[in-house]
Amino acid sequence: MTRQDFRFFHPLRVRWAEVDMQKIVFNAHYLMYFDTAITDYWCALALPYEEAMQQLGGDLYVKKASIEYHGSAHFDDRIDVALKCTRIGNSSMVFSGAIFRDDERLITGELIYVFADPLTQKAQSVPDALRNVLMRFEEGASMGNIRVGPWAELGPDAAKVRTEVFVQEQGIPMDMEWDEADHTALHAVAYNGLGQAVATGRLLNHTLRVSKVGRMAVNRVLRGSHLGRDILHALMQAARDRGDTEIVLHAQRSAQGFYGRAGFSPVGEPFDEVGIPHIEMSKRL
Repeated sequence: MTRQDFRFFHPLRVRWAEVDMQKIVFNAHYLMYFDTAITDYWCALALPYEEAMQQLGGDLYVKKASIEYHGSAHFDDRIDVALKCTRIGNSSMVFSGAIFRDDERLITGELIYVFADPLTQKAQSVPDALRNVLMRFEEGASMGNIRVGPWAELGPDAAKVRTEVFVQEQGIPMDMEWDEADHTALHAVAYNGLGQAVATGRLLNHTLRVSKVGRMAVNRVLRGSHLGRDILHALMQAARDRGDTEIVLHAQRSAQGFYGRAGFSPVGEPFDEVGIPHIEMSKRL
C-alpha cells in the first residue's frame, strides 16, 4: 500500500503529549489519528456529518478497528493519514488507511463502520445516496455542484446557509442580513451529493463594469474544503461573462487571507461593518 493508492490525506504534526520518553508515538494514538482523519474525510465529501446523517435516517458506528505497525512516528514528525473507502456492503463500510512520513509507510489500518438506527443501534442498509457519494469521491469526482441564478430560483437555499452562518453563528441581526439587493443580485449556491445547500455568495452590479461580491458563506464544519473557493470562482466567471473588468468586496478580516490567495488586494484602511472588522479588497479580471 503506497501513497498512490489514496486520494484523501490528512496532515498532522506529532505533538509532545503524544509520545513516550523515547519520543516515539504511543501505540494507541495511531487509532486517534485515524479517527481525526475520518472527520476530515466527511468534510472532503462536502457532507456536514450531523445534518447528513439526520437526512439519511441513521448513523455510523465503529464495528472493528485494527492497525499494523511497520515503523514509528517521532516527536515533531510531519505525517499524513491516508484513508480510502474500499468496500460498501449491505449495512457496513470498510475504510483502509495508512500513515506516512513522506513516502515511508509507518502504519496500516482498517476501520469497519455499520450504518444503524441511532435509537436502537440496529443495523440497516446503507442508503444509496450515501453509497453513491462515497463511490463518486473515490473515483475522483467533484463533491460540490455549483448553481448560479436569481434569487427567485436559489433564494431559499441561499437564505438557509446565510442564516446559519451570519445570524446563528456570527450573531448578525436578522434585519441587517437581508436587503433589496438580493432580488437583483446573481446568486451562487453549492450543493453536496445529498442535495444539501452548503455554501453561497452573491454578485452585484457595483459601478460601470465593476461587480461586487458579497454574502459569502460556507457551512461551519465544511470550511477548508474549497467550497468557498468554488463559489468565488463561479461568481468571478459570471462577472467576466457579462463584461466586467474588476471585482470589489468587503472581506471580514478573518477571511482576508482567503481572498488574498484568490488574487484580491486590500484597498484603504480596515473598518467595522455590522460590528465585525472588514477591509475592502479588489481584483482586476
